[in-house]
Amino acid sequence: MMDTYKIAVIAGDGIGPEVIAEGIKVLNKAAELDGGFRFEFTHFPWGCDYYLKNGEMMPKDGIETLSKFDAIFLGAVGDPKVPDHISLWDLLLIIRKSFDQYINLRPVKLLKGAPCPLAGVGTEDIDMTFIRENSEGEYAGSGAWLYKGKPNEVVIQNGVFSRMGCERVIRYAFELAKKEKKTLTSISKGNALNYSMVFWDQIFAEVSKEYPEVETHKLLVDAASMFMVKDPKRFQIVVTSNLFGDILTDLGAAIAGGMGLAAGANLNPERKFPSMFEPIHGSAPDIAGKGLADPLATIWAAAQMLEHFGREDWGKKIVDGIETMLCERKTLTPDLGGNSSTSEVGDAFCKLMETF
Repeated sequence: MMDTYKIAVIAGDGIGPEVIAEGIKVLNKAAELDGGFRFEFTHFPWGCDYYLKNGEMMPKDGIETLSKFDAIFLGAVGDPKVPDHISLWDLLLIIRKSFDQYINLRPVKLLKGAPCPLAGVGTEDIDMTFIRENSEGEYAGSGAWLYKGKPNEVVIQNGVFSRMGCERVIRYAFELAKKEKKTLTSISKGNALNYSMVFWDQIFAEVSKEYPEVETHKLLVDAASMFMVKDPKRFQIVVTSNLFGDILTDLGAAIAGGMGLAAGANLNPERKFPSMFEPIHGSAPDIAGKGLADPLATIWAAAQMLEHFGREDWGKKIVDGIETMLCERKTLTPDLGGNSSTSEVGDAFCKLMETF
């Protein structure tokens, strides 16, 4: 019996529709070649253009609508005409929170053929998986704005760290490290953030007692930033808070081929709700509509989706295919030194898949 995966597609803004189109090509090609599953894609025109016409990033019943799908494929969100906190909070973050996508999983892996700004670093030196807490921390939306517009104006932004929130993401990271027989590094800032990060460190120490077989390390976020550049091979599995994870994974993208190769999965591990898969490069409005956008990050996000559905073989094949494209250097977009268009890269990748 053939499995059918129902996917909600939010192509979004800027280059989002261009790269998502190529990701869908690859998913459909994988289904065609496999023969054991198929996709049903439903497109939703939500995002900044929708906001400018309707005063909201998505309809009031948007979350209810999305809840009926197996996964969400997101292109990009953001437009200069819409404040960033509106485009982020009223679509991306509300989806993450409503569907309890508390695991943000981002591979930071230097593929063969990918550019790297670090001297003397090879593919074996950059192979990390970041597990970022994705539901609370500094992005919980808790705080206050007092005496607005007055000389004594004050803003308070709370970082929210619950025992459940910290423990479940840390435990997920330990389980992955145990399964893959890799080291686990916790990144925090307990010397300065004397409540939230001390609490995080305490929970990490508690959970680590249940996994004596996992080699663990702890680093302050400033030291971790330095070592990601100077000695990236020390990192394998990494677990960290929402804000630190957001920043460090962009640094990771910079040292592992650039934003055009950076994919991310927002997971609800219990599968009670749909998970969401996306390239992390943003909407890049300056190149939108020009066919210059690199679709490889979106294709990598498609690989993560396939892995989530238990199609690990296809996930690996697609990542290996990205590596092949990078090494052959025949069909790449300008960010990777090529002169091919977004759709040409997608078409070439689908043709390559026939050789898998």
